[in-house]
Amino acid sequence: MLSDAAAPSDWNLTAEQFQITLERSVARRFSCAGSKSSPDTMAIEKYLDTLHAADLALACACSAGNDAAWEYFVATYRMQLHRAACAIAGEAGGGELADSLYGELFGLRESEGLRRSLFDYFHGRSKLGTWLHAILAQRHVDEFRRTRKMESLDNLEGDEPGDARKLPAVNSLPDPEREPYLAMMQAAVEKALNALEPRDRLRLAYYYVEELTLLEIGELLGEHEATASRKIERARQDVRRSVEAALRGEKKLSEAQLRLCYEYAREEWPFDLSRALSAED
Repeated sequence: MLSDAAAPSDWNLTAEQFQITLERSVARRFSCAGSKSSPDTMAIEKYLDTLHAADLALACACSAGNDAAWEYFVATYRMQLHRAACAIAGEAGGGELADSLYGELFGLRESEGLRRSLFDYFHGRSKLGTWLHAILAQRHVDEFRRTRKMESLDNLEGDEPGDARKLPAVNSLPDPEREPYLAMMQAAVEKALNALEPRDRLRLAYYYVEELTLLEIGELLGEHEATASRKIERARQDVRRSVEAALRGEKKLSEAQLRLCYEYAREEWPFDLSRALSAED
């Protein structure tokens, strides 16, 4: 699969290094699926085919500390990261947010003398740019929570100085919102898919599950590929509107919470929607 990634030779990425990265991605994917049994070979191969191999190879080479790969990453993603950080934190805080991420990506924080790169947590299930955007959003939320926590401590009156030591460090806490937000998103998406007309759901299944081309979908459904494209896009928009209506109306999410919900889903979508797409009325 390393050949599919088309990694430049000066990245010095070995098949063994890439294999370890793939195994880590597979372990992460099927542990999130919640199944107690080991996945079969066909399921693993199908999963590997969905990975963004070129992005995964770049992350692997950068994690290994290859200078050429890191220079390519900076040249390719620097402006994209800066724009995304400014969109999240504003012009004043965007530069600092992006700069702090570079340190984590390169692995400036050392543990027991070993450099650990944030790239090790990229599994190739989304595009690298999408994953980076999600990390920026999460770091911004983490900083906001840290600031709120410090303000709360500053406002405490009459407490003993030693009491502050009893509070857990914010960065050591698990993110309590990720799982419920992903669960809300999954339920809203499945409900929206089930509400589609069977033929619209079939188009989406052909496109996203079977990965057919628009031309192939048109031939199967007896319509022009432009018609198939237009109706798939319309169904996508219908699903998005239904999902956002459910999250805003039923779950009472604010706009900021809705954006975070999307970022969690973009970072790592652990749900298999093929059953919902293939559901029959």
